[in-house]
Amino acid sequence: MAERVVIAIPTCKRPKSLARLLNAIAALKTDAEVSVLVADNDAEAHQGFDLCESLSASYRWPLQAVIEPERGIAPARNRLVSEALKTDAQFIAMIDDDEWPDPDWITRFLQTQKQTGADLLQGSVVFLHDAPGVIADIRHPTGPVDMLEGAGNLMIRRQVLEETPAPWFDPAFALTGGEDRDFFMRLKRAGFRFGWADEALAFGRVAASRQRLGWMMRRAYSNGNSDMRVLLKHRQGILPLVRESLKIIGALLLSLPLALILGFSPNHRSRPLVMFMRAVGKLTAMIGLRYNEYALVHGE
Repeated sequence: MAERVVIAIPTCKRPKSLARLLNAIAALKTDAEVSVLVADNDAEAHQGFDLCESLSASYRWPLQAVIEPERGIAPARNRLVSEALKTDAQFIAMIDDDEWPDPDWITRFLQTQKQTGADLLQGSVVFLHDAPGVIADIRHPTGPVDMLEGAGNLMIRRQVLEETPAPWFDPAFALTGGEDRDFFMRLKRAGFRFGWADEALAFGRVAASRQRLGWMMRRAYSNGNSDMRVLLKHRQGILPLVRESLKIIGALLLSLPLALILGFSPNHRSRPLVMFMRAVGKLTAMIGLRYNEYALVHGE
């Protein structure tokens, strides 16, 4: 009997990217029973919702769209989960609206899930660059892993979500990001098993604007800020905080001399500044400040 999979997509103000993603999903090569669920987080213009409505009658798979009025990535993901659990799907595959899958994406996920028995599987993400840059692909060898990277290319067994109390993604991370890392930390403590499916590929396009130093520094600050907020939420005892504090101090002290050493290397000169901003992001989280990265939408 064919597996039943809901492909869950959060979207906000990126109808062109969503259209590209839906076209790729329509071209999937799979024997699974697939349905597609989109949560549009733009209640005012709802371009993603309207796009799905226009496609639903002729689309290859059953296509449902909902509007999630509460702004933020966590509410959008939570809406997707609650709607997906209303179906009889055995698996929920999450992919972001600025990505698109390889034709064998679902097939590879399901194959690896059978091989590993993992409750959650991460797929690799390969980035296509509009200009030469340093943003690396997100890849890992297929097999069990201790922790996952993010919810942008993910397959989850239904039972995981049924056994995890709502909200699955903490609304405290709605505009900052880090909601997926927090979700994974809770699931790890609950004893669920993680795996990686390198062959379950998704692709993303990196705009030239994201290769600029200013964007990379803001992104590093944001990641450091949200990662530290997750650590502060889940830390057990003082030791993890002491270790992280030492890492922050080391990064701050090393970044200046590294910037001087690597300043003449076009391929490496951004690394010390990115390291510095990530450390600053962690430091500001420790004093209660947060960076609302998802207050703005990048792309179209």
